[in-house]
Amino acid sequence: MMGLTKKTGYGLTAMAHLAHLPQGQLATAREIAHQYEIPQALMMNVMKRLAAAGYVESVRGAHGGYRLAKHLSDVTLEEFSTRLEGPVRLAACISHVTGDSTACTQANQMLCPVHDPVHRVQRRLQDFLKRVTLAEIVDPALTGARE
Repeated sequence: MMGLTKKTGYGLTAMAHLAHLPQGQLATAREIAHQYEIPQALMMNVMKRLAAAGYVESVRGAHGGYRLAKHLSDVTLEEFSTRLEGPVRLAACISHVTGDSTACTQANQMLCPVHDPVHRVQRRLQDFLKRVTLAEIVDPALTGARE
């Protein structure tokens, strides 16, 4: 079965939580972890990655926390998951994805009966993920909403 990793899922959960906060309000990693029953250490790690990637802004201090730093409609699912985990790979033999091409770890691709079909599906998957924005995932009503 193919699916998003826990880290990407938790990142989406955090982005959704922050997107639904009233204007000017912050949330801590601890609050988000508690509300969604996510291990606190893992959520703290995810929030650090989101901040390093520029998706959220960290505000220090006694009343600190996180807030969105990018408009959700400006972030694609492909970009988001790649920044958190690395490129989405349909099959283990796909070593990396760059632009329109995929690299295969199979030494002799001619011996692989599914090389061409898997790589075609990989390209279609990448194209699809590049068209889906976080706004569409988090809340379609937020498309065009505040930054």
